[in-house]
Amino acid sequence: MSKLTAPLVRARKVRDGADPLVMVTAYDAPGARMADEAGVDLILVGDSVAMVVLGYDDTLSVTVDDMAHHVAAVARAKPRSLIVGDLPWMSYHVSPEETVRNAAALIRRGAQAVKLEGGAKRVPMIDAIVDAEIPVMGHIGLTPQSVHAMGGFKVQGRKSEAALRLVDDAKALQHAGCFSIVLEGVPDAVARMVTDALDIPTIGIGAGPHCDGQVLVFHDVLGIEDRVAPKFVRRYASLKDDAVTALAAFADDVWQLRKAEARREPGAVERHILRPVRAAQAERTGTDRRRLDPGRRERDPHGRRDPIDRLFRVAAAMHIRRAVAARPQHLPRGVGDDRDGLRRAAVDAQQQRHDRSRSGR
Repeated sequence: MSKLTAPLVRARKVRDGADPLVMVTAYDAPGARMADEAGVDLILVGDSVAMVVLGYDDTLSVTVDDMAHHVAAVARAKPRSLIVGDLPWMSYHVSPEETVRNAAALIRRGAQAVKLEGGAKRVPMIDAIVDAEIPVMGHIGLTPQSVHAMGGFKVQGRKSEAALRLVDDAKALQHAGCFSIVLEGVPDAVARMVTDALDIPTIGIGAGPHCDGQVLVFHDVLGIEDRVAPKFVRRYASLKDDAVTALAAFADDVWQLRKAEARREPGAVERHILRPVRAAQAERTGTDRRRLDPGRRERDPHGRRDPIDRLFRVAAAMHIRRAVAARPQHLPRGVGDDRDGLRRAAVDAQQQRHDRSRSGR
C-alpha cells in the first residue's frame, strides 16, 4: 500500500464517496508500528504526550524540542501513515517567522505536516507555513492549549452565535491552505454544519459521527491511561490492567524464588562450592586433599579432569574479574589485559594468601 500524503488526505470527503479517515496519536516507534499495521491513515504526534506520557496535568508544558524528539521516534518506524507533528503552545503565537522555524524543526525530524490550534486569528501563521511548502492541519472547537482562556475542557459552540463563528473559522482555515481540520468537543449538529461547509475533510474527536474521520489518543483507545476519562472516549482494550497483572506475576516469581533459595538445605554452598575450591587450592600448594576433605574422589586414572579442577578454574576466573575491576591495587604492574598474565596473577594472589595463612601472618 502506498504512502498517504497531505493531498490524498485533502481529497478524502465522505460525501464524495471516500472512506472516512482514521487518525490516532503515537509518541514512539512501537506505537507508530502498531498504528501503521492496524491500517491507520494518519499518526498525530500530539502535544497530548505531555499528559499521557510525561505526566503533566495539561498540554502546556511541552516544548518544540520535546515534540521534535517524539516526532523523530515515530518517523524511525517508517509508517505508511501520514505523520502530523503538533506545534506546542507558544510555538506559533509570536510571529510568522518564528512559527515557520518551529514548523521546520518538526519537518526536519520526520513529520510530513504540522497541526496548530485556533481559528481565523491563526491565518497569518498558516499563510507563512504554507508559503514554506509545509502542509498544515487546523484545529478548532475545544482547543486544549487554550484551557485557561476557556475555563477548562468544555464543549464549544453550544450557542448559535458560537456555532456560526466556528463555521467562519473553519472556512478561514480552509482558505488559508489547511488540508484538513480537527473538530474537538463540539455538538454533533455543529460538527455537521462545519463538515458540510468545507471542501476539506474534518476529523472529529468528541464531535459526533458526521465528520469525515475520527481521531483518538493512543493511550485512551488501548486503556493505558485511566486517570482522565473523557465522556466521548471508547476504550477498545484494557492494557493497563493486563500490564499490572503481568508485572505483579513477575514480582511474585521473584519473591517466590528468593523464598525458595532461603529454604535450601543449610551448608549447601559450603559443601558444593567452597570446600571443593579449598581442596583444589590445597592440592596446588602440596597439602593433602584427603586430610582437608576426606572421602573426595581421586583424579581419574585415565587423565580426565576432576570436577575440582573445573571448580578451581571458575574460582580463578571470578578472582580475575575482581582483580581487573580493582586494578592496579591487585595486579602487578605490566600485566595489562593479557589473559595468561591475568590467570597467573590470580593464581599468585591466591598462593600469597595461602602462604600468609600458613605462616600465621
